[in-house]
Amino acid sequence: MMNALEKELAALIVGELNLEDVSLDDVSAETPLYGEGFGLDSIDILEIALLISKKYGFELRSDNPDNEKIFATLGALAACVEANRVR
Repeated sequence: MMNALEKELAALIVGELNLEDVSLDDVSAETPLYGEGFGLDSIDILEIALLISKKYGFELRSDNPDNEKIFATLGALAACVEANRVR
């Protein structure tokens, strides 16, 4: 079961990146962003970082040593957004 933020991020990713092969019904917090799952590549991750910056008011930097963890799964990304977003 996904929380509201995870659902919002999943819809944002699928919609903004035109991921026609990804069904929101098949996505969970444990869904990987790279490879299987969303099937994103490094360019897609950059686009997501920009979207998050605009929508949630904080920057995901390319030199962050935690990026591998942050972008591992939808749930990890949602946790990062929850902890850092400007309200």
